Amino acid sequence: MAVEPVVYGASERPPRGDYSRAGADYTCRQNYERYTPADHDTYRRLYERQAALVPGRACDEFLAALPSLGANDRIPRFEEINERLLQATGWEIVAVPGLIPEVPFFTLLANRRFPVTDWIRTAREFDYIVEPDVFHDLFGHVPLLFNPIFADHMQEYGKGGLKAHRLGACELLSRLYWYTIEFGLIRQHDGLRAYGAGILSSPGELRYAVESPQPQRLPLDIERVMRTRYKIDSYQQTYFVIASIQELFDKTAPDFAPLYERVKGMAELAADAAA
Repeated sequence: MAVEPVVYGASERPPRGDYSRAGADYTCRQNYERYTPADHDTYRRLYERQAALVPGRACDEFLAALPSLGANDRIPRFEEINERLLQATGWEIVAVPGLIPEVPFFTLLANRRFPVTDWIRTAREFDYIVEPDVFHDLFGHVPLLFNPIFADHMQEYGKGGLKAHRLGACELLSRLYWYTIEFGLIRQHDGLRAYGAGILSSPGELRYAVESPQPQRLPLDIERVMRTRYKIDSYQQTYFVIASIQELFDKTAPDFAPLYERVKGMAELAADAAA
């Protein structure tokens, strides 16, 4: 459920959604000095809780890369992460004030720059937040950018997004992002695991997605994904499963233009539509 917005003064942290701080590409300075001790403590507690849950539920690639985030007792400085990330895969993270439009988002990804929201949730939002904050973006998304195959996939997604924008197919591609990068599952040799950031950063959905018998879990089918609507206010009712990060890269490598045309002529599927 949604929570009431909380208004903070300039002395506490940069205003949420203050896009006057951003440049033409929507990036901005992290404004590290404006984090309060309470902000750092919120990050520490979020990290501590989630780090205790991911073993046995997160994919091996995520668990191997998680220590690369560095400090877990405070909000990390982006430049410190970038020292390691640039060396590992040629990516860097850049601060943004919040959600940004499609074209700037795709452009950043196409240039191996991942936008990370720089503000952190309030204590009242500890268990649920409406839009991504620095914890979701850092803990959920950034570790897999240390994996070369996933890092290349993210860049190709950005390039594909720019093409989808020209073809009027962003909604179809956004469903692919939702069901893979945000809410994707992977079947490893030792069982089902999560690789999607929306799952990895959520204590409730991490358990639900990996362990609950309630949702349906289907093999990744790009056409099916692009036809399927999704839920933004509840746990997912359908998850799509890959066998490896390489499979995700391979299945999203082809030119989607013919697929967009085909899917546009098909009926949409509900989030809980049976296979």
